[in-house]
Amino acid sequence: MNTPRSAQLMRDARYERIFFLSMSLPAMVLVGIGALIPAGWIIQQSFQTLGGDFTLENYAKLLSSSLTWRALFVTIELSAATLGICIVLGIPLAFALASTTPRIANRLMMLILLPLWTSILVRTYGWLVLLRSDGLVNKTLIGSGIVSEPLPLIYNFTGTLIGMVHYMLPLFVLPTYAAMRDIDANAVRAAASMGASLWHSFWTVILPLSMGGIVSGGTIVFIYTLGFFITPAILGGGKVAPIAIRMERTLSTFQNWGAASALGVLLLVLVAIVAATLFGAMRLLRRRRVGG
Repeated sequence: MNTPRSAQLMRDARYERIFFLSMSLPAMVLVGIGALIPAGWIIQQSFQTLGGDFTLENYAKLLSSSLTWRALFVTIELSAATLGICIVLGIPLAFALASTTPRIANRLMMLILLPLWTSILVRTYGWLVLLRSDGLVNKTLIGSGIVSEPLPLIYNFTGTLIGMVHYMLPLFVLPTYAAMRDIDANAVRAAASMGASLWHSFWTVILPLSMGGIVSGGTIVFIYTLGFFITPAILGGGKVAPIAIRMERTLSTFQNWGAASALGVLLLVLVAIVAATLFGAMRLLRRRRVGG
């Protein structure tokens, strides 16, 4: 049975939530309008012919085309590979940042975030200069005797993947580092006092407790890379064609807004499925943590 004091606290908490919601309402409305209106227009266009008549032909051609499924496969392959490399590189990096002093961590974080201060177009062309056959990377490899001829590092899947990882790695490290930094140091000390090595403590204490940040960073990386255009267009050289590239070609070559919009709807559905799956995984992790 609620006491008057507890009922008052519940009312205060409810009013506080309403207050903060009202403060964020203008921004939410602006973001909602900027997202929902274009999405609704794309959905409408996907069901129209060039003359404006209703049709399902855009989706029929889309789903029956091998190029569409190839673009879908390349999109998922690029996103999954980018996520995998970001996990392999980002978790140790975030752990190193969380293990050092705040002063050193802040300076290292500035270096990690430095690529985000540069335009993605400039960074992509920078990788194009570095990775070409006469670029710095191949010259270094040949000069050190590791390879005898230049490696094909651009205009293919490898070059595109390098550029995407370079862009997305800081966005993965940020939530992962925040989760590891918030772990109570006493939990690690308790594991060490029980005889656990650093490696064992990392796998049994640090990694499970930071899983929320890792999943959040992974969600950002995977969903964001599903719609990448500039990096595949430049470093892929036309040989790597995810859905975003196929949409651009459909518009520039055929001026077919209906077919391009259908591709956009396919990408929206793919993002929604991935987001629902990842958010479901996060909720499951929270429940298991509370239950444990």
